[in-house]
Amino acid sequence: GSEMCIRDRRFIMDKWQPGASLNTLRHRAAMLSSVREFFKQRSVLEVDVPVMGKATVTDLNIDSITTSVVGEQGYLQTSPEYFMKRLLASGTGDIYFMGKAFRDGEVGLRHNPEFTMLEWYRCGWDDHQLMSEVAELISLLLAEEGGFSWDVTKISYSDCFFDNLGLDPHSAELRTLQLLAAKLSSQSWIDETRANCLDLIFSSQVEPHLPRGITIIYDYPECQAALAQISSNNVGQNVSKRFEAFVNGVEIANGYLELTDASEQGVRFKRDSKARELLKRPAVTMDQKFLAALSSGLPACAGVAIGLDRLLMGALGVNSIDQVLAFSWLRC
Repeated sequence: GSEMCIRDRRFIMDKWQPGASLNTLRHRAAMLSSVREFFKQRSVLEVDVPVMGKATVTDLNIDSITTSVVGEQGYLQTSPEYFMKRLLASGTGDIYFMGKAFRDGEVGLRHNPEFTMLEWYRCGWDDHQLMSEVAELISLLLAEEGGFSWDVTKISYSDCFFDNLGLDPHSAELRTLQLLAAKLSSQSWIDETRANCLDLIFSSQVEPHLPRGITIIYDYPECQAALAQISSNNVGQNVSKRFEAFVNGVEIANGYLELTDASEQGVRFKRDSKARELLKRPAVTMDQKFLAALSSGLPACAGVAIGLDRLLMGALGVNSIDQVLAFSWLRC
C-alpha cells in the first residue's frame, strides 16, 4: 500500500537514529538557505509568526492539533496564513514565512504531523503571476539538487480532468460524480459532497497521469475555493482562483488569488462550521482577529504555500518523508 506497513513502523520506532542521512541534512540546509537568498534578491521580507494560536482553520479536510496553554485551549497552526494576513493588513507589503506547521491525521510516506512550510504573499499580483514565480523557485531548488532542468507544464483543472475522464468537472451533475466516486472507492461515497467526490476522482484518476516534471494546475472547481476568490473561466463557468503545483505527480504547493472580502469569508467560515456539526467533526474556534483584519482591509494579493519536505523528497528522488526529516513522528 501507499502507507508504511506496521512492521516498518515498529522497526522505525525502535531506532534512536535520525531518518535523514547526514548528506540529506546538508541538502536540506542548502535548500533553506537558497529559499532565503531567493526572497532576499526579490526584497520579500521574512516574518516569524506564532505556530501556536487561540483559533484555527474551519476547513473540513484539515484536522488541527489542540493544545492547552495556561488553562486555555489553543491550536498548533496548520499554516501561518491567518497571522500573515493580519501582517499584510497592517501594511508589511510582500512577506514570506518558513517554519513549522502541524496537521493531525495521517502518518506515512508523504505525511508527518509536523512539517516545514514555506508560505509567501505578493501584493498586487494575480494568481498567474504567482504561478510563474512558484515555477521559478521550484525549478531553481530542484536544479540545485539534481543538476538538470525540469519541464514545466501549466494546465487548467477542467482540461486535465476532461483529458483523463471525458467529464467537465464544473458542469458534471453531482449524482454522476457520486456514482463514479462510489465505483472507485466504496458505496459510502454515494452521498458525499461535490468537493470530496472531485477530490477523490482527481487524486485517483488524474494525478497518476500528470506529466513528469513540474505541473501547475489552475482554476479549481468553485466548491473547492477555500480562501480563494471566485471568478469566471473563458467559457463563463464559475471557478476558484486557486492553483496547485505538482512535482512528478506529487502535490507540493497550493496557491490562491486571495479572498479579501471579510463578509464573504465569514459566510464561508459559518458554512464550514455547519458542515462540521452535521458530520460530527470537532467544533473549532473561528479566528475573529483574522476576520477583523480582513474588515480593516487586506491588500489585493496572491499567496502560496509549499511543503518543503515533499519538495526535498522530489529533488532527492526518495519516496518516504522519514528520509528527509531528522526525526519523523515515528522516531520521536
